[in-house]
Amino acid sequence: MTPQKTTCEQAKRLDIVTYLEQLGCKPVKVRGNDYWFYSPFHKENTPSFKVNRKLNVWYDHSLGKGGNLVDFGIAYHQCPVASFLEKLNEHHNRFSFHQQPFSQASEHTRIPMNMHNNELTKTETPKDEQGQTKMKIHKITDLENPMLKEYFQKRAISISNAEKYCKEIIVEVGQKNYTMIGFKNNSGGFELRSISDFKSTIAPKDVSFFQHEKPALAVVEGLFDFLSLLEKQRDILPEQTNFLVLNSLSFFERSLPLMQEHERVYLLLDNDASGRSCMAAAIKRSQNFIDLSHKYSAVKDLNEWLVKEKAHAQEQSNRRSFGLRR
Repeated sequence: MTPQKTTCEQAKRLDIVTYLEQLGCKPVKVRGNDYWFYSPFHKENTPSFKVNRKLNVWYDHSLGKGGNLVDFGIAYHQCPVASFLEKLNEHHNRFSFHQQPFSQASEHTRIPMNMHNNELTKTETPKDEQGQTKMKIHKITDLENPMLKEYFQKRAISISNAEKYCKEIIVEVGQKNYTMIGFKNNSGGFELRSISDFKSTIAPKDVSFFQHEKPALAVVEGLFDFLSLLEKQRDILPEQTNFLVLNSLSFFERSLPLMQEHERVYLLLDNDASGRSCMAAAIKRSQNFIDLSHKYSAVKDLNEWLVKEKAHAQEQSNRRSFGLRR
């Protein structure tokens, strides 16, 4: 019987740590899910090559490059994808790989901070006199880091939408650098989000308004609500709209004049006490405000709904595929 060949998608899920060990690379230190190695690409005295075993991605700090196992293979062996897959097939009987199981991340899943050995938390970061986290922007680029992209995918957000509206921002906090997702607001500041769910702002804080010359407006609370709405816009909104991302519910009252410039305002706020309070006050003010939270009434917000929707769709697809194979 001819052995089954490894596909590119299968190769991406093979355990990177195991593969490195088969190449003779042993981790120098292990902290949680982070495995640190001396770089396989060059000699060094301090380990700069990190593998996050939970996400199954690598990043070489000295080169500024990273990715999945296939990305590593073609860089390490200096060969095209097809040749690397052949190498995997040739060594299939000698290498015992552990495939990473797919798991759907939820809002409460804690994923280690990417690119850096330190976890950015609200309780540990330096504060200024007003109690705000002291940070400054070190660098702004397009989204490149594989762990950030992996995080968007786990939140059911397409990379195309993430790249269109978000930036990769390295911020300096207490003489340490952290890589975060940046979402620009109307005043030139950035709403920041780490893959460990730390949130902050590079001042000034403000709303983010997207003008598409439409008579209607869709209003959401945060970045992932906005990106989730874009993913399922046709299923949720009855028409094309402009978009207003509040970035904080405290901006709702201040944004009412902008909202009332539109003929119809679709509210997609969180299903919690604060969201319902703003919703009720707006609807009482004018019949132009329309509550669409019933679209995701079983969960807290749009992103939680989207994650569940995509997981359900994947489950249904798997069942159909299984039925066809029987």
